[in-house]
Amino acid sequence: MRILHIGYRLPPEPGGKELYIERLVREQVRRGHDVIVAHRRGAPLQGTTTLLLPPVRASRIVSLKSDEIAFAMECAKALARTRGLDVIHLHGDHREALALGPAARRLGIPLVLHVHGALTTRHRPIMPWAFRHIGGFIVSGTRPRSDLLGVGVPDRLIRMMPSGVELGHLARFRGSAPIERGLIVSVGSLVKVKNHELTIEAFHRVRAARPDSRLVIAGDGPERDRLRRLAGTGPGIEFLGQVPSDQVYALVSRADAFVHSSRRLRTIGEGIPTAPLEALALGTAVLVSSEASLDPAVPPAAYRVFRSCTDLVAQLHAVMDDEVTRLQLIQKGVQAAADLDWRLVAERIEQVYEKVIARDAAVLAAT
Repeated sequence: MRILHIGYRLPPEPGGKELYIERLVREQVRRGHDVIVAHRRGAPLQGTTTLLLPPVRASRIVSLKSDEIAFAMECAKALARTRGLDVIHLHGDHREALALGPAARRLGIPLVLHVHGALTTRHRPIMPWAFRHIGGFIVSGTRPRSDLLGVGVPDRLIRMMPSGVELGHLARFRGSAPIERGLIVSVGSLVKVKNHELTIEAFHRVRAARPDSRLVIAGDGPERDRLRRLAGTGPGIEFLGQVPSDQVYALVSRADAFVHSSRRLRTIGEGIPTAPLEALALGTAVLVSSEASLDPAVPPAAYRVFRSCTDLVAQLHAVMDDEVTRLQLIQKGVQAAADLDWRLVAERIEQVYEKVIARDAAVLAAT
């Protein structure tokens, strides 16, 4: 297949969506596909062709308000110069779909929209119009699926699919070092949606009862200074910053517990976050906010869900004080992660492509 991926940002820009695109593309190249990538920020991906995006007059004006929309307009313009595409895989939402949907339909190229997180609560009235030319949707979790259903997207066009994990690579870290009792780890950009302040508040309460405990937060972002103030000057909390993935994996594999506290905001929300999935594969007990559920990718018995700071404190004590509970979570988590290898995820995504291509061909034949 000749596949065009469109994503505004790529690594080394931080973010789960950015890593998702990189790892999916890597697997598709390995599987022999011809992959083209359009992006604005980040580095070109190995083994792919970069789609050149000369600016157009309208996009220069639009970029003053939204560079993401300007980027989508430039991608739409560039499609006419890109021959032989079998499918377009757009990583975005209604904003990019508004520009790219009509262009893809005009050229007869099947278009798949991948919604990685919850849709904004703004702009709901225009979403049905924006999505009218999308041949199929991939969503990460139940929340984006509900959002799409809520704006009239037929359920038959939606396929839920979590991020993959690099099982072979992660297995090298699992059990490679002793567990550091009392170590709690959280991984994610220092942005409001990740809700690190709740993790910090819960840790302060845990440390009052367990003075030997410590919290390490891996990631960086605009909330850094505010979160450091919340952490205070006392011992126990370390901000690791943005570090290489292998360093994060080694840290998580030694932790007593992994915490992911993200929440939904008016303009943004997560689907199924990647960091907890990797923590499961690394053999760590995982605690996840009810607003960042791993359902349906992971059975509920493989991780713990918390709904408040008090609930998180209780869950942390339960995991760190009861070795049987912790080991049971680890065993179920590792088993659940076995179904999330990138090879399997890439195969499922190819099946989505094939259905969308066949559906578009049938529509064209009928008209």
